[in-house]
Order: sequence, then C-alpha cells, then structure tokens
Amino acid sequence: MPRLLLLLTLALTLAAAPPETEIRKVLDDQVLAWNRGDIQAFMTGYEDSPNTTFVGKEVSKGYNTVLERYRKNYPTKEKMGTLRFSDLEIRPLGKDHALVIGRFHLDRTKEAGGEAAGIFTLTFRKTPKGWKVIADHTS
Repeated sequence: MPRLLLLLTLALTLAAAPPETEIRKVLDDQVLAWNRGDIQAFMTGYEDSPNTTFVGKEVSKGYNTVLERYRKNYPTKEKMGTLRFSDLEIRPLGKDHALVIGRFHLDRTKEAGGEAAGIFTLTFRKTPKGWKVIADHTS
C-alpha cells in the first residue's frame, strides 16, 4: 500500500503542469476575455487582493481599484479593441512567484482610440486559486 501511495504521488507530481504552462494559460484566458469585451473575466487573472498593484501613468492599488481603472479606460468593446501579447518571457522567481515580460498590442479603429502598443512586466504569485498577477507595470 505505501508503494502504491508513493507511485500515485509521483504520478500526480509529474502530471502537474509546469508554472510556465499555467501562467501562459492565464495570459491566454485574459486575451480571450478581453477580445470578447469581458473585463470582469479578464480580471480573474489578477489576485483579488487590496495589495494588487497596477503601474501605468499612475499607481493603482487594490483589485477593485484596478478593475475600475480598466472599466473607466475601456468602457466599450470598441475601446477595448483586439488584444494580443507577444515576446513573452517567463522567469520563475522561486516556486511561488514568477516574472513575465512581454509586449501588448491593441488593434482599434481610429474612432475608438487607434492602435496602442507597449511593454509590460507582470509579477505572478501562485495562490490556492492558481497563478495570479499581483503587480502589473504597463507602459
């Protein structure tokens, strides 16, 4: 029986997706949510915490503050445009944290704000609910 338990534990450990795969899934899910105009679903990639931080032109602290920032800046699907990420580099920072560097691009009509692009750095933390963004610096 102990041997079976050991084999089962080993199998589950090997079957677990590596952090990079799990983090890429979070980012892919965010792109899908954004592109269907669902900011609430996009935000599930962020940790629901008063410590979650977004750094852009200003610093926004707290999950709800970050959510409201997105809602204010992207009030319609047209203003949200079509999002894509590229040049993703995922670096583990221990077993429960990771740094992600990448580029974003928004395809939008001129009337909706025009094309937008830039770079970002995300800090992810592994939580009981999976990998979540705890800090986002986008420029």
